[in-house]
Amino acid sequence: MASNIQYEVPTLNQIYDMLLSQAQKIRADGYKPDVIISIARGGLVPARILLDLLAPYDFAMIQIEYYTGINQTKQEPILKQCLHIELTDKKVLLVDDISDGGRSLQLAKSHLQKQGAKEIKIATLYSKPGTITTPDYYEKQTSHWIVFPWDAKETVKKILQNHEGRRASKHEIAKLVKAGLPKQLAEKFIKD
Repeated sequence: MASNIQYEVPTLNQIYDMLLSQAQKIRADGYKPDVIISIARGGLVPARILLDLLAPYDFAMIQIEYYTGINQTKQEPILKQCLHIELTDKKVLLVDDISDGGRSLQLAKSHLQKQGAKEIKIATLYSKPGTITTPDYYEKQTSHWIVFPWDAKETVKKILQNHEGRRASKHEIAKLVKAGLPKQLAEKFIKD
């Protein structure tokens, strides 16, 4: 049986344009973070680009595990890798790719507050309606499942695992291709 999930597949160029826009908004807001902290894995690429665009001195990451599949999560997000830098009296920009339900961002922000951060602002590329943690900065709101370039193969693999029957899997992959994933890439992922 096919799902009713809608997909969106932004390109790296679109993502870079979104981050250029976001950096301008952060600067216009007068926010000058002392450190950018990424939530691994999804926030690594956007955080690194924002680091380049905003040029604070420090960069760090924490790892949170929550998603087990497309629209499937563990009961609670789990902090798998804690922060290993001093945050006392520092202004932090916490970066992830999306605020879906917002629970991972909530856990991350709580962790950073316990580490003594003076101020924490959150930046994501996307925010979903109904999230419990609305980012201070985001570029687009959507209810679609976003397939980022850094997790495209993982998404295809999960589609193949989660849809019983070849016909349902083919239908979901076709929806993904229609949303913008290059067909040749999808075929390579399927063969792997």
